[in-house]
This record gives sequence, structure tokens and C-alpha cells, in this order.
Amino acid sequence: MLDDHSIGHEARAASDDHMALKLWLRMLACTQQIETEIRRRLRARFGISLARFDYLAQLHRHPEGLRMNALSRYLMVTGGSITGLTDELEKEGLVVREAVPDDRRAFLLKLTPRGRQTFEAMAEEHESWVIEFFSDLRLADRKTLYELLGHLRAHMAARLLPEGGSRAAPGG
Repeated sequence: MLDDHSIGHEARAASDDHMALKLWLRMLACTQQIETEIRRRLRARFGISLARFDYLAQLHRHPEGLRMNALSRYLMVTGGSITGLTDELEKEGLVVREAVPDDRRAFLLKLTPRGRQTFEAMAEEHESWVIEFFSDLRLADRKTLYELLGHLRAHMAARLLPEGGSRAAPGG
């Protein structure tokens, strides 16, 4: 059982609330609990923030490099945030900026070999932490949860317009 401090967002739900609301609050509480622990472990083990880890992860996924504006969109942060993180990571020798030949105002961001090696070591531990968080669930339950959340994502994608607006509810 969770104490009052640990229950988080689920404390907002009343016993007579709609099950969908209870489900949303439980999903939110689980997500935030996992994220908080990942943040804590990244800071304790590597002295790095989750924002910096996510930044490095995006560049790792794109070895050909990313323009700063694309990285900003992927991470859903401002260009100023990307510039600040880039300045720090470049000073540490983890990231390099390269001029884009056809656009003198743009830079392509890439991991340095040291940046790639550093990120891969962190990512390996990160993966082990996530596996640990779900290890008490049976494999069949993890698969079921994964499938159900996939159905929810597909359902939400079908109901929402690309620019974030909602379509009318069926029959309404």
C-alpha cells in the first residue's frame, strides 16, 4: 500500500469518480514516479539531468546529425534551451556543431566519439533501471499493458486532429 505522500495524483480521485479519470490519474502517477526515479538516478550516477540525457539520446538516434530547430521540436523545448544545452555539451566535448552548407545560419549537431561512448554507457544503465521498474509484473501482464496502451494511443490518434484539436465524439 502507498502512504499519503507516495500516492501523488491518485489522491485527487474520489471513490465515485469515473473509471476513466481514475485510470488517467494512475497512469500519470506511475509515469511521474518512474520519471522522478530516473532523474534521481541519472543525477546520482552520472551527474546529468534528464534533459541532457534526452538531448544526447536524440543525437544518438540520428548519427547523421540534427539541425538545432529539429532537435528543439523533437525535445519539445525552445531553441534557447537547445542553444544553452549545446553550449554546455560542446564545452564538455560531447557534441559538435557543424555548419550546414546550404544554410549559413543553421548548424548540424552531432555526437563526438566521446559523446557517443558516454551516452551509450548511460543508456545501458538507464535500460536496466526501466527493466527493473517493471520486473515485478509478470511478462504476460507487461505484454497486456503494452497492447492496451497501444490501443489507447491508436484510439486517441484517430480522435484528435493533427494540430491538437478534437474531432466530434461519435454519434454527437
